Amino acid sequence: MSAKDKYNQPDARGYFGDFGGQFIPETLMPAVQELSEAFDKFVGDPEFMEEFDKDLAHYVGRPSPLYHAERWSRMLGGAQVYLKREDLNHTGAHKINHAVGQILLAKRMGKTRIIAETGAGQHGVATATVCARLGLECVVYMGAKDVERQAANVYRMKLLGAKVVPVTSGSQTLKDSINATLRDWVTNVDNTFYLLGTVCGPHPYPKMVRTFQSIIGREARRQILDQTGKLPDALVACVGGGSNAMGLFSEFIDDKGVKIYGVEAGGLGVESGRHAARFSDGRKGVLQGNRTHIMCDDAGQIIESHSVSAGLDYPGVGPEHALLHEIGRAEYPYATDDEALQAFHDLTLYEGIIPALESSHALAYVTKLAPTMNPDQSIIVNLSGRGDKDMHTVAAIDGMTL
Repeated sequence: MSAKDKYNQPDARGYFGDFGGQFIPETLMPAVQELSEAFDKFVGDPEFMEEFDKDLAHYVGRPSPLYHAERWSRMLGGAQVYLKREDLNHTGAHKINHAVGQILLAKRMGKTRIIAETGAGQHGVATATVCARLGLECVVYMGAKDVERQAANVYRMKLLGAKVVPVTSGSQTLKDSINATLRDWVTNVDNTFYLLGTVCGPHPYPKMVRTFQSIIGREARRQILDQTGKLPDALVACVGGGSNAMGLFSEFIDDKGVKIYGVEAGGLGVESGRHAARFSDGRKGVLQGNRTHIMCDDAGQIIESHSVSAGLDYPGVGPEHALLHEIGRAEYPYATDDEALQAFHDLTLYEGIIPALESSHALAYVTKLAPTMNPDQSIIVNLSGRGDKDMHTVAAIDGMTL
């Protein structure tokens, strides 16, 4: 069995090594089991996968380009940097990939009501978009703080016909929106499909979301071979829950010569306690349906996370990432808010590409990594989303009013 086969497939209980599982209320178990059986059935159905691939091509706009950022590479010195342009997808981020896949699955399961959580708003927009296309009821739960800092995406969701529900409990961010969505699902399991937005949650979500996102890695592998004739020396992606990163990483896990870096949100610095660096300052525990690395105190209570980017402001991480960290196949450094903001400005100025603040964390780590490498080496960075949604946040930090 290859490393990819071994580490990319959870066991029958939904565990990647010691991480994953189904830590959910008994009332949700039938719904999760129904979902798991449907996913296993349809992901092996050529007709289903043909419809998925067709939608990715003709609705999402895939394949997304792999762009050689030549000017930025020269500025950094060292390795050549290639950007996987998920920001060019319909709706502006990678989230549309798994939204399409899960909606097609919901349709085959006969579900007529779609619920979702969102942090930065990109998953909510993607969900609302595909629901509008198919005429499905859509309810999106969003932390009240995120509603404020992502007002443009809230308006987009409403334009698309979704009901956006602000969540005022807890830290009023992504963690709390997931809790609210789970509570909704418990009481509406018969007609409702929970379209989870990352590789977290109870099995089969980590496997399912990664499967739909693996199109990123499959395309990137073909594209870098076409452009350079060899595999990349390194992959870099930001990691909140971790869907964009697993989408890229999953197709290179067998390739031991390819180093893998998942960049967490360092916030105001790990020493400040105001961050979302689960691997740097967290511990193993259970959160929202799965066992993974989380931010918690000695009693196991969740500690509030922080990031300038709403999509990385989450105290847990996908269980497959937890396994890759434990076995040493991937490294998980962090970038602070200030470092991400500098990378945001740098890519905009040097390449004319405005990245999402989430993606800017990955770019920030590249500014450290690339100079340590040779000019004949290459790095693929997953540019997971575009920065339109972050204009008000960055402008406010820069002392400007829009």
